[in-house]
Amino acid sequence: MVRQYGIYEPDYLEKLKPNIPLYDTLNVQIKGYDYPVIEHYQKFVHHVAESMGIDVEDSWAVPPQHLDIQKYKPRSTLVEAEYKLYVYERNVQVVDLPSTVAPVFLEVIQAALPEGVSLSVHEHTQEQEELRYIPDSQLLELKTELDTLGGPSTKRK
Repeated sequence: MVRQYGIYEPDYLEKLKPNIPLYDTLNVQIKGYDYPVIEHYQKFVHHVAESMGIDVEDSWAVPPQHLDIQKYKPRSTLVEAEYKLYVYERNVQVVDLPSTVAPVFLEVIQAALPEGVSLSVHEHTQEQEELRYIPDSQLLELKTELDTLGGPSTKRK
């Protein structure tokens, strides 16, 4: 005899399902020296996350770091060569990542990591949120000018 169940299942079956812990908000941070490689890899990480059913909340770029490197001649203070390097950074923010899917996701993106690119995954903090935004220098100048003139007017005409 074959049992057939209707579309309505008893409530107690939901309670029998195991609770899978979720990671809150994680940032996948990608750093490297080659701009097109970083952009392509960020697109790849975003695509892998979406194809695995992981919620991608946001993706953003951080302004590049400018590094001036000087190579000295052996046993002297004379500069032999000078290099200008740029370190580019991209972030992909994922939310509610199930702990059963996280190892597979991290293994896939780590296996496809291009040469010269570094990958780190960490919890989202308020400091990282503040680093995202570039202050508008013109707006800051206007605010200081307004403060020197006596501040904003409180009386309407």
